[in-house]
Amino acid sequence: MRRQADRLAGGKLPGCKERGDWAELYFMMQAAGLGMKVSRPFGVGIYDVGVENPGRVLRVQVKSTIYKRSDKGYCLDKLESKLMKYESGTVDFFAVLLIPLDDWYIIPFEVMERKNFNSRFMSRSKPQDYAFYLEAWHLLKDTGLTIQACCDEDWPELDARTAGSSTPQDHLLRE
Repeated sequence: MRRQADRLAGGKLPGCKERGDWAELYFMMQAAGLGMKVSRPFGVGIYDVGVENPGRVLRVQVKSTIYKRSDKGYCLDKLESKLMKYESGTVDFFAVLLIPLDDWYIIPFEVMERKNFNSRFMSRSKPQDYAFYLEAWHLLKDTGLTIQACCDEDWPELDARTAGSSTPQDHLLRE
């Protein structure tokens, strides 16, 4: 008999620490499922998960919340003054999980750094500051795009009439 997986079971955990640990593992599972290589630092670190990118490891701080506000948004206290403040250069991205919605926000440090200590996330149907970062997993991936250019002096220049053709010879065949 097959069991149905409860992907949001971590939201039912009683303590913040347990939910936070679960969210980190859930983030790693999601990222690995998208083909990213992930690692977790040993011991106590400023960030929770490393995501390999050619030439460097992106440092991701995972945050999660189950706390719904009266305006149907979710509240995240990410930088409480009693807790450590994230300094520039210590974290590259925040991955924020709204547990009841199963929505991930992948937000660059520079964006979160400009906000105040509390952040508010609205449901998908309402306008919000972080809408661009909803499910923005691509920000953690290397695109693999390489742009190379060269100049071949033997290649004839193209004018507006030949701009849509693949070679200058194509233009001559149409005339």
